[in-house]
Amino acid sequence: MKTKSTSSLNTRKARQKKRLKADVPQTTGAKFERLAEIVALLRTDCPWDRKQTPDSLVHLTLEEVYEMIHAVDSRDEQELKKELGDILLHICFQSVLAAERNAFTIDDVLDTIAEKLIFRHPHVFGSEVARDESAVKANWEKLKMKEGRKSVLDGVPRAMPELLRAYRVQEKAASVAFDWKSAKGVWEKLNEELLELRRAKTAKAREEELGDVLFTLVNLSRFLKVNPEDALRKTTEKFSRRFQAVEAAVQKSGKSWSDFTMEELDALWESTKKQEKSRKKNARGVLA
Repeated sequence: MKTKSTSSLNTRKARQKKRLKADVPQTTGAKFERLAEIVALLRTDCPWDRKQTPDSLVHLTLEEVYEMIHAVDSRDEQELKKELGDILLHICFQSVLAAERNAFTIDDVLDTIAEKLIFRHPHVFGSEVARDESAVKANWEKLKMKEGRKSVLDGVPRAMPELLRAYRVQEKAASVAFDWKSAKGVWEKLNEELLELRRAKTAKAREEELGDVLFTLVNLSRFLKVNPEDALRKTTEKFSRRFQAVEAAVQKSGKSWSDFTMEELDALWESTKKQEKSRKKNARGVLA
């Protein structure tokens, strides 16, 4: 049997749900508050949301970030809009869980990031002068140390993809002038590491030397002003796209992979590359 208080609560929730469905706020602040309220309501009223923990959401958050990256790479604005919303959902969700354990609230999250941005941009909010991007980066790292960090490498997550982690570690070391003077030295180091890899005799030695080669390549990427994670992701995507085109040609032929010689497969690969380059050329012509 329902009590009077239970009935009153259900009525209030029904009104809340009706309002959240019908009322679309006009200001950015009100829109954000609506999202936060929806997430908090789902936490109490949805069985799936009630079951979630900070740990259970981590892999889902990563998935949304990767989907956002794909939308950026694809230049798909509508998909990017959706994926950014999904990331906002996870920010709100983790904040709701934190509030439940009396750790912090979404208000604390917003205040913290706003205060950090103001503190780390004294050239915008104070009297400091930063004439270019490198000055901003150097000052940024100094300010981080003032916040209590013991090493310039603090803040680089160990869970990052290793290619990106190497890039960030090298960037931070370079911020205190621990770096090559020019790309020439890095090229020479790369040749040295490649030679050592060729001479490696054991599996352990080959692993170590290959790691050195990859680390040096990441160093080189900084001097070339290319993010290695972005470069490798795009190359992997390019290979996947071309391989699937070859795969489609094989399937269309009615033969199996083993029926093709390597030369025939290579010819299909080259044909795919030519078709892709032709499409890009035609697309540029249309845009021009």
